[in-house]
Amino acid sequence: MKRKVYVVPHSHWDREWYFSQEDSNVILSQNMNFLLDFLDAHAEFPSYVFDGQYSVMHDFLAKYPEKRELAEKLVAAGRLKIGPWYTQCDTLLNQTESVIRNLLLGKMGADRLGGAMAVGYLPDIFGQNAYLPSIFKRFGLENAVLQRGLYTAQVAENLNFLWQAPNGETVQANNLYFGYGPGKFLAADATYLEQSLLPILDKLAEMTPADTPLLLPAGGDQVLVRTHFPQVVAALNAQDLPYEFVLSNYEEFMSAVNFDSSVKTISGELTACQKSRIHNTIRSQRVDLKMLNARVEEKIYQQLEPLSVLTKKLGGTYPSSWINDCLRELFDAHAHDSLGGCNSDETNLAIKHRLLKIERVVDGYINILKKQIARGVGENAILAFNLLPKALTKNVKFVLFTREKTVRLKGLTQTLLKQDYISGGKAVKAMADGEHEIELPGYYRSEILAAVSFDGFGYRTFELENAAPNLLTGCQSEISNDFYEVKFDKGNLTLTRLSDGAVRSNWFDFEDATDAGDSYDYSPTDEDALPTFSGHFSLVKSQSSALVSQLTILSVLSGQEILTEITLEKGSKGIKISHKINNQRKNHRVRVRFHGENAEGVSYGDQGFSLQKRQNINPYLTTWREEGFVESPQAIYPLERFVCVPELTGAVSLYTKGLKEYEATADSLNLTLFRAVGLLGRDDLAWRPGRASGINNKIVETPDAQMLGDWQFDYVYQWADQLDVAEQYRAAEQFASNVLTYQLQSLNSFEERLERFELPQPEAMKNLPERLNLLTLPNHLFVSAFKKAEQSDASILRVFNPTEETVKLPDFAQVDLTEKLTDSLSVLTERDFANLEIKL
Repeated sequence: MKRKVYVVPHSHWDREWYFSQEDSNVILSQNMNFLLDFLDAHAEFPSYVFDGQYSVMHDFLAKYPEKRELAEKLVAAGRLKIGPWYTQCDTLLNQTESVIRNLLLGKMGADRLGGAMAVGYLPDIFGQNAYLPSIFKRFGLENAVLQRGLYTAQVAENLNFLWQAPNGETVQANNLYFGYGPGKFLAADATYLEQSLLPILDKLAEMTPADTPLLLPAGGDQVLVRTHFPQVVAALNAQDLPYEFVLSNYEEFMSAVNFDSSVKTISGELTACQKSRIHNTIRSQRVDLKMLNARVEEKIYQQLEPLSVLTKKLGGTYPSSWINDCLRELFDAHAHDSLGGCNSDETNLAIKHRLLKIERVVDGYINILKKQIARGVGENAILAFNLLPKALTKNVKFVLFTREKTVRLKGLTQTLLKQDYISGGKAVKAMADGEHEIELPGYYRSEILAAVSFDGFGYRTFELENAAPNLLTGCQSEISNDFYEVKFDKGNLTLTRLSDGAVRSNWFDFEDATDAGDSYDYSPTDEDALPTFSGHFSLVKSQSSALVSQLTILSVLSGQEILTEITLEKGSKGIKISHKINNQRKNHRVRVRFHGENAEGVSYGDQGFSLQKRQNINPYLTTWREEGFVESPQAIYPLERFVCVPELTGAVSLYTKGLKEYEATADSLNLTLFRAVGLLGRDDLAWRPGRASGINNKIVETPDAQMLGDWQFDYVYQWADQLDVAEQYRAAEQFASNVLTYQLQSLNSFEERLERFELPQPEAMKNLPERLNLLTLPNHLFVSAFKKAEQSDASILRVFNPTEETVKLPDFAQVDLTEKLTDSLSVLTERDFANLEIKL
């Protein structure tokens, strides 16, 4: 009996790369017009997959609205497969919330055109998020087709498997062992059969049970539909071959596979680099874009959306269309090449401007909503907003404008961080004898850090008093708070944990290594080119107050100065660290190394809604060449928000925003600050033999990727007595920017984006209370999103439980990820998440 082969014609559509998005869309206009007309005229061509992302159709129809009716007809008939993604996003470089929203907007858009492809399609991203099976499942997607991240041994007996998320949910999956293009040049001649097609099919057959069909993706990057495929398939079937070919799609193939009890279950994140390159050091490429993206994500998910929920409850408007437009732009920047940074300088510049454009819109709306609420509270209101629906005590920065130099917030422990006198400028006044310039009185801009307690989701109002503030004053060469002492002594930096007196001498230093790689991968040089390390520190400044203490030190690395500010705040278990460097070196990688003693040879990086356990040394590291790995399996890992390492003296954690790459060794935790390289692709790297990644027939120079100029890197270090998962996530909540402040004032109209413009006040937003708490979640739940529902006036609160304990859920209705009502659970089991529908 012949083995059936499902031939899937498709296009993999890179939104941008070494070419711009404008280039891509111009090509798209030609290819998509041709494809739609061809499919309409040729019923013998059953279906075509357009890369599983809706964004290309969204952009196409914006320019060709007259083709919408035809597109709807073909999609509804199953002839054209689009979605469920909005874009093929990199799932390891952004918030998992972005992965969920990408699918939500993609599925909504594709469904409006007739229906999204019912497969979680992952043809080309550089590693798979561990929670994708559960996310797919809760979007109603029971199947996934993916290329990268698996070891050959995992799929040697069956390329079809059950893929399991950390919460236990599974989807049926197929591994594209030869990638998404083995049938791109499908033909029926003898040479092609003998040299290409049959060896591929024989290998796939060897790796698949005898009663299971084979999958042959037949497409490539930006390819035009192969109009001759029906004739080729007929010609192949007319020959005496052990295979029967059928022109089909991924949905039909997955329906034909028998996922019985013999099918293996594979768990968690998929980042193996045996058969397909993962580029595990791409996470430090163009880190400026990654930090900007992290800032924008945080402003949308942790600030604007919950602030909009609050505003809507108070009688204002939730800016749904603006937020979703920003998300679409954001997801254009999340495609695997885009956010990876492995692009031409022209493309990376466009990504940067796209992210800045989103940020301007988000900042503007945050400004408007804060002002409307403050107006409703009353004249001269000073507000602090807690946008996390939990009880919270946090050190919060206020920016205040006053005529008086001495200023305090009544009733708060606080420190004046900075104060500047600002000239009032001049105004033109019309008089009988003409216009006159009038000198306006000046005022003070003060930055105050204050400890604020919140009962839950809402806001508090504060008053000013004319009293002397608590100032930062000079101190000796050591600083401390309730948990730590940091001491500078003769060029060394010592950290003491006060709970037990544990000491860490020579706490951290910097490593600079020559980078002989390219935009995809770091590469060491020969064995003689060893990294250089920073020497002793020198003390620049030390200052302290009752609330905050700061130590500023200088170090020299490869002839370049790094200025580091270490901040301890009262009541905080996290040590804030900021590095500033003016980089003038090329082709190198800079990391900060925190010294310690790794207790178990493992690290934990957060991903999705739990911690991923990783080995410090990959078991294939000594045999990867002999076993045919396409890359060296270095134990360099991604993180979403933090990494934690169990040590002999507790657990060390680093909380970052956009710094996405770390390596844990027996004696240090190494956080990559940045890589600086100047080529898009390079052949024969030490850790990546063979061809250049991406395009290998053209050298693309990327001087902007050398990261020359001034950079600042901010993160938090924590040294706990033990590894406590819930406490790790509570520390992440503390580091997140989920509290905003606002002063209703008329002295300065340039501090926030839209202060100088006249704005209407919603009639319903008047006489608001001075203090408001709308919702307080229990401390054992953590929040991924708080937003308005897409199709109703309810709010959606996405919560998760990262621990191994079962926790109780509040009594709210529950929805799936498409935001449709589902069965409600009373508890949340280990490493699981839930979507609550709330009507405030």
